[in-house]
Amino acid sequence: MRTSVAAVIALVRHGQSTTNAEGLLVGRSDPHLTELGARQARALAPWLKDVKEVWVSPLARAHETAMLAMPGRAVIVKESFIELDYGTLEGRSAATMAGGEWRELEHEHESRFGGGESLAAVDERVRAELEFLFANESSLLHSTSEHLAIVSHVSPIKSAVAWALGVPGSIAWRMRLENGSLTMVGSRGHTPQLIRFNVVPALI
Repeated sequence: MRTSVAAVIALVRHGQSTTNAEGLLVGRSDPHLTELGARQARALAPWLKDVKEVWVSPLARAHETAMLAMPGRAVIVKESFIELDYGTLEGRSAATMAGGEWRELEHEHESRFGGGESLAAVDERVRAELEFLFANESSLLHSTSEHLAIVSHVSPIKSAVAWALGVPGSIAWRMRLENGSLTMVGSRGHTPQLIRFNVVPALI
Protein backbone atom coordinates (compact mmCIF):
# COMPACT_ATOMS: atom_id res chain seq x y z
CA MET A 1 0.00 0.00 0.00
CA ARG A 2 3.11 2.24 -0.08
CA THR A 3 2.64 3.82 3.30
CA SER A 4 4.53 3.76 6.58
CA VAL A 5 1.24 3.39 8.48
CA ALA A 6 0.52 -0.32 8.74
CA ALA A 7 -3.23 -0.33 9.25
CA VAL A 8 -5.08 1.25 6.31
CA ILE A 9 -8.01 0.82 3.98
CA ALA A 10 -7.94 2.07 0.40
CA LEU A 11 -10.80 4.17 -0.95
CA VAL A 12 -10.77 4.12 -4.74
CA ARG A 13 -12.78 6.44 -6.95
CA HIS A 14 -13.79 4.64 -10.13
CA GLY A 15 -12.19 5.50 -13.45
CA GLN A 16 -13.76 7.97 -15.84
CA SER A 17 -17.25 7.00 -17.01
CA THR A 18 -18.91 8.06 -20.23
CA THR A 19 -21.03 10.55 -18.28
CA ASN A 20 -17.96 11.94 -16.48
CA ALA A 21 -16.40 12.56 -19.87
CA GLU A 22 -19.42 14.71 -20.79
CA GLY A 23 -19.18 16.75 -17.60
CA LEU A 24 -22.58 15.68 -16.32
CA LEU A 25 -23.82 14.88 -12.81
CA VAL A 26 -23.83 11.11 -12.48
CA GLY A 27 -25.34 9.47 -9.43
CA ARG A 28 -27.50 6.37 -9.67
CA SER A 29 -27.43 6.07 -13.48
CA ASP A 30 -25.13 3.30 -14.60
CA PRO A 31 -22.70 4.27 -17.38
CA HIS A 32 -19.63 2.20 -18.18
CA LEU A 33 -15.99 3.24 -18.10
CA THR A 34 -14.43 5.01 -21.04
CA GLU A 35 -11.14 3.78 -22.52
CA LEU A 36 -9.38 6.39 -20.36
CA GLY A 37 -11.32 5.17 -17.33
CA ALA A 38 -10.10 1.62 -17.94
CA ARG A 39 -6.51 2.85 -18.14
CA GLN A 40 -6.95 4.77 -14.90
CA ALA A 41 -8.23 1.63 -13.21
CA ARG A 42 -5.31 -0.51 -14.40
CA ALA A 43 -2.85 2.13 -13.19
CA LEU A 44 -4.09 1.57 -9.63
CA ALA A 45 -3.05 -2.10 -9.60
CA PRO A 46 0.52 -1.65 -8.24
CA TRP A 47 -0.87 0.29 -5.26
CA LEU A 48 -3.37 -2.41 -4.33
CA LYS A 49 -1.27 -5.59 -4.23
CA ASP A 50 -1.81 -6.15 -0.49
CA VAL A 51 -5.60 -5.96 -0.70
CA LYS A 52 -7.32 -9.01 0.76
CA GLU A 53 -10.96 -7.95 0.54
CA VAL A 54 -12.72 -5.74 -2.01
CA TRP A 55 -15.97 -3.85 -1.47
CA VAL A 56 -17.70 -2.18 -4.40
CA SER A 57 -20.62 0.09 -5.00
CA PRO A 58 -23.39 -1.74 -6.88
CA LEU A 59 -22.86 0.46 -9.96
CA ALA A 60 -21.07 -0.84 -13.05
CA ARG A 61 -18.34 1.80 -13.16
CA ALA A 62 -17.16 0.80 -9.67
CA HIS A 63 -17.31 -2.92 -10.43
CA GLU A 64 -15.39 -2.49 -13.70
CA THR A 65 -12.72 -0.46 -11.91
CA ALA A 66 -12.32 -3.16 -9.26
CA MET A 67 -11.96 -5.89 -11.87
CA LEU A 68 -9.24 -3.98 -13.71
CA ALA A 69 -7.36 -2.71 -10.66
CA MET A 70 -7.54 -5.96 -8.68
CA PRO A 71 -8.09 -8.76 -11.21
CA GLY A 72 -9.07 -12.17 -9.91
CA ARG A 73 -10.29 -10.97 -6.54
CA ALA A 74 -13.87 -11.56 -5.44
CA VAL A 75 -15.92 -8.48 -4.60
CA ILE A 76 -18.57 -7.75 -2.00
CA VAL A 77 -21.29 -5.33 -3.10
CA LYS A 78 -22.01 -2.61 -0.53
CA GLU A 79 -25.09 -0.44 -1.03
CA SER A 80 -23.73 1.97 1.58
CA PHE A 81 -21.00 3.08 -0.82
CA ILE A 82 -23.27 3.84 -3.79
CA GLU A 83 -23.12 7.37 -5.19
CA LEU A 84 -25.41 10.20 -4.11
CA ASP A 85 -28.89 10.10 -5.63
CA TYR A 86 -29.13 13.35 -7.62
CA GLY A 87 -32.87 12.93 -8.26
CA THR A 88 -34.07 15.19 -11.07
CA LEU A 89 -30.58 16.72 -11.37
CA GLU A 90 -29.18 13.44 -12.71
CA GLY A 91 -27.55 13.97 -16.08
CA ARG A 92 -27.46 17.74 -15.84
CA SER A 93 -24.33 19.84 -16.03
CA ALA A 94 -23.49 21.68 -12.82
CA ALA A 95 -21.77 24.31 -14.96
CA THR A 96 -25.07 25.20 -16.67
CA MET A 97 -27.30 25.15 -13.57
CA ALA A 98 -28.64 28.42 -12.22
CA GLY A 99 -26.04 29.85 -9.86
CA GLY A 100 -28.46 30.34 -6.98
CA GLU A 101 -29.76 26.77 -7.24
CA TRP A 102 -26.29 25.25 -6.95
CA ARG A 103 -25.09 27.67 -4.25
CA GLU A 104 -28.08 26.76 -2.10
CA LEU A 105 -27.02 23.12 -2.18
CA GLU A 106 -23.48 24.06 -1.18
CA HIS A 107 -24.70 25.76 1.98
CA GLU A 108 -27.48 23.37 2.96
CA HIS A 109 -25.93 20.00 3.81
CA GLU A 110 -29.35 18.54 4.60
CA SER A 111 -30.87 19.58 1.25
CA ARG A 112 -31.85 16.78 -1.10
CA PHE A 113 -30.44 17.06 -4.61
CA GLY A 114 -33.35 17.22 -7.02
CA GLY A 115 -35.57 15.47 -4.50
CA GLY A 116 -33.12 12.58 -4.29
CA GLU A 117 -30.60 12.36 -1.45
CA SER A 118 -28.70 14.81 0.72
CA LEU A 119 -24.99 14.74 1.40
CA ALA A 120 -25.86 14.38 5.08
CA ALA A 121 -27.59 11.09 4.24
CA VAL A 122 -24.46 9.89 2.42
CA ASP A 123 -22.40 10.82 5.48
CA GLU A 124 -24.70 8.78 7.69
CA ARG A 125 -24.50 5.54 5.70
CA VAL A 126 -20.76 5.76 5.05
CA ARG A 127 -19.86 6.66 8.62
CA ALA A 128 -21.95 3.78 9.97
CA GLU A 129 -19.83 1.32 7.96
CA LEU A 130 -16.56 2.92 8.99
CA GLU A 131 -17.53 3.15 12.65
CA PHE A 132 -18.35 -0.56 12.59
CA LEU A 133 -14.94 -1.36 11.10
CA PHE A 134 -13.17 0.92 13.54
CA ALA A 135 -14.93 -0.57 16.57
CA ASN A 136 -14.02 -4.12 15.51
CA GLU A 137 -10.33 -4.58 16.31
CA SER A 138 -10.20 -7.71 14.17
CA SER A 139 -11.38 -5.84 11.04
CA LEU A 140 -9.09 -5.05 8.13
CA LEU A 141 -9.04 -1.40 9.19
CA HIS A 142 -6.72 -2.57 11.99
CA SER A 143 -4.72 -5.16 10.06
CA THR A 144 -0.98 -4.66 9.71
CA SER A 145 -0.57 -6.88 6.63
CA GLU A 146 -3.91 -7.38 4.86
CA HIS A 147 -6.03 -4.54 3.61
CA LEU A 148 -9.51 -3.62 2.47
CA ALA A 149 -10.20 -1.69 -0.73
CA ILE A 150 -13.52 0.09 -1.26
CA VAL A 151 -14.25 1.10 -4.85
CA SER A 152 -16.78 3.89 -4.75
CA HIS A 153 -17.61 7.42 -5.88
CA VAL A 154 -16.93 11.07 -5.12
CA SER A 155 -19.53 11.68 -2.42
CA PRO A 156 -19.02 8.53 -0.30
CA ILE A 157 -15.24 8.94 -0.37
CA LYS A 158 -15.50 12.57 0.72
CA SER A 159 -17.77 11.43 3.56
CA ALA A 160 -15.10 8.92 4.58
CA VAL A 161 -12.43 11.62 4.57
CA ALA A 162 -14.56 13.88 6.75
CA TRP A 163 -15.06 10.96 9.16
CA ALA A 164 -11.32 10.29 9.35
CA LEU A 165 -10.58 13.97 10.02
CA GLY A 166 -13.39 14.31 12.56
CA VAL A 167 -14.89 17.32 10.76
CA PRO A 168 -18.38 18.13 9.46
CA GLY A 169 -19.37 16.54 6.17
CA SER A 170 -19.87 19.98 4.63
CA ILE A 171 -16.11 20.06 4.10
CA ALA A 172 -16.86 18.01 0.97
CA TRP A 173 -17.32 21.22 -1.01
CA ARG A 174 -13.67 22.12 -0.31
CA MET A 175 -12.27 18.88 -1.73
CA ARG A 176 -11.58 17.79 -5.29
CA LEU A 177 -11.36 14.08 -6.02
CA GLU A 178 -10.26 12.83 -9.43
CA ASN A 179 -11.36 9.76 -11.36
CA GLY A 180 -9.07 6.79 -10.79
CA SER A 181 -7.73 8.24 -7.54
CA LEU A 182 -6.66 6.56 -4.32
CA THR A 183 -7.38 7.83 -0.81
CA MET A 184 -6.17 6.00 2.31
CA VAL A 185 -7.73 6.03 5.74
CA GLY A 186 -5.99 4.35 8.65
CA SER A 187 -6.06 3.96 12.39
CA ARG A 188 -3.53 4.58 15.12
CA GLY A 189 -4.66 3.53 18.52
CA HIS A 190 -8.11 4.96 19.08
CA THR A 191 -7.94 7.63 16.38
CA PRO A 192 -8.85 7.40 12.67
CA GLN A 193 -6.40 9.12 10.34
CA LEU A 194 -6.31 10.39 6.79
CA ILE A 195 -3.11 8.97 5.31
CA ARG A 196 -3.33 9.92 1.64
CA PHE A 197 -5.84 11.89 -0.42
CA ASN A 198 -6.55 11.96 -4.15
CA VAL A 199 -3.40 10.12 -5.28
CA VAL A 200 -3.61 9.67 -9.05
CA PRO A 201 -1.13 7.08 -10.38
CA ALA A 202 0.59 7.65 -13.70
CA LEU A 203 -1.28 5.94 -16.54
CA ILE A 204 0.09 2.64 -17.76
